Amino acid sequence: MSAMKEPAPASRISSGPDIAVIGGSGFYSFFDSDAHGVIVDTPYGRPSAPITIGAVAGRQTAFLPRHGERHQYSPHTVPYRANMWALRTLGVRKVLAPCAAGSLSPDLGPGAVVVPDQLVDRTSGRTQTYFDGGAVHVRFADPYCPGLRAAAMLPGTVDGGAVVVVEGPRFSTRAESRWFAAQGWTLVNMTGHPEAVLARELELCYATIALVTDLDAGLTAGEGVRAVDVFAEFERNLGPFKDLVRAAVAEVPTTDCAHCRVHDGVTLPIELP
Repeated sequence: MSAMKEPAPASRISSGPDIAVIGGSGFYSFFDSDAHGVIVDTPYGRPSAPITIGAVAGRQTAFLPRHGERHQYSPHTVPYRANMWALRTLGVRKVLAPCAAGSLSPDLGPGAVVVPDQLVDRTSGRTQTYFDGGAVHVRFADPYCPGLRAAAMLPGTVDGGAVVVVEGPRFSTRAESRWFAAQGWTLVNMTGHPEAVLARELELCYATIALVTDLDAGLTAGEGVRAVDVFAEFERNLGPFKDLVRAAVAEVPTTDCAHCRVHDGVTLPIELP
């Protein structure tokens, strides 16, 4: 059982973690004991849940369940801006983002763990910037931090691939799935955007670690993807997946990252926390 204490306002936290884990579908807790909750208010509302802080490999680490503590947020309603802003407010500068994903390749079956190196945005209507004024354009050719990707490349993980992020909450049609696969994309997911670009705007190092839960509809016959099967597959692999994420946290460098420092010489229209 977790020994998490009652959440405290962020203003009471004297020193915060520099690394965070954002848990995806089925990944609602991370610490076994001695963790405390922190309530953070942001200009964009409150994040998905109180942020818990505990130790991983001797390193103070924050954890935030992307969909809330009871999965109350669907992919298109997740408060992405509040989530990322809250983490930076606490002192976080590096974010590992485990998630569930469908596979667009028969070579990557359920249980595979992939560390993508590219992202394709197929969402619609999601706010994907903090910069509503001013001409601020961040480089995003390589959306994931190379240092964090290297830390996540542990034995058994698959290096590279493009994740296409769809709006949801529905799954893809067979035609859409076949189209995605024909483009050479590797995975399909519903939450990887705008999370990654918001991290870049906040100069947070960010990398995704994707657990494959299913073969997408265009690769298989039958009924297509069902949510109940996705959650069941994630649950079967959750223990080893958490262990892998903990091992990745231990490998994350403590040094600054020039790749994700994108605002040098730029006057921003807002002040970052």
